[in-house]
Amino acid sequence: MSTQEATPIRKLAIIGCGLMGGSLALALKRAEHVHEVVGFSRSPATREQALALGVIDTAAPGLAQAVHGADMVVLATPVGALAPTMAAMTPYLSRDAVITDVGSTKSDVVAHAQTHLRDHIKRFVPSHPIAGKEHAGVAHADADLYENRKVIVTPLPNNALGAIASVQSMWGICGAEVVRMTPHEHDTVFAAVSHLPHLLAFAYINGLADQSRLEQFLALAGPGFRDFTRIAGAHPEMWRDVYLSNREAIRDQLDHFKSALARFEQALDTHDAHALMAFVERSRDIRAPWQLNAAIPRRDDLTQQ
Repeated sequence: MSTQEATPIRKLAIIGCGLMGGSLALALKRAEHVHEVVGFSRSPATREQALALGVIDTAAPGLAQAVHGADMVVLATPVGALAPTMAAMTPYLSRDAVITDVGSTKSDVVAHAQTHLRDHIKRFVPSHPIAGKEHAGVAHADADLYENRKVIVTPLPNNALGAIASVQSMWGICGAEVVRMTPHEHDTVFAAVSHLPHLLAFAYINGLADQSRLEQFLALAGPGFRDFTRIAGAHPEMWRDVYLSNREAIRDQLDHFKSALARFEQALDTHDAHALMAFVERSRDIRAPWQLNAAIPRRDDLTQQ
């Protein structure tokens, strides 16, 4: 099913009216691919803000009202909230509702879905948009957020083909490039290219904070500090959940990082200039061609989550 042939969504339920869910709603509205957007967030203030900004058309007072009659349900809560959310909404889902999510981990999300979605599991198609901003919240929702970005879709073996097509088409209409993986492959890849880099940025800032000269360090920090620590400003609740959910793959990546760090420390300890040069050159030579092929990021990007 191409994006041109896709049937518009009659009722879209956004569960979690923040940056990700709100940006999806705005993109689909702009494309005239949705007739009604109903939103639910735990915070009444967030629901009302989303309504006032025109991100959603109706602010639902509860999960039941949000998902009732919806033909597409998008779970845009932190990963840690997905299991109770699925359990609470399942009795109210329409028989043919298609369900997806925007979580940064997938194997745990699939496990929750298999436990809580029951017969609806056939129409649950996990997804993960590789996009973000420096500031979270519905006030920063942006119809262009997914333009020219990748969205990873991890279909399940028993998914209905129509459900897969609907989810892929929805992201395509938002301007995204859809890439398919298995949940395990997704978690392995993103432990390496997203979860560990964030961890290193968090650890670096914490290491500075433990020193008495932190104020002086920050006063003299320049572009290198800015670029390396940009992702340390990420959403704490989201990243807590990511680390708990994907801990095995992250531990594997930590082992590789520790090995590389040990080689660097050995070169320092032995004054091995050749090894230090080779260490830096190898990094440069790997990154340079990637940088040439990578899409130019928008200035307000926080991370490829």
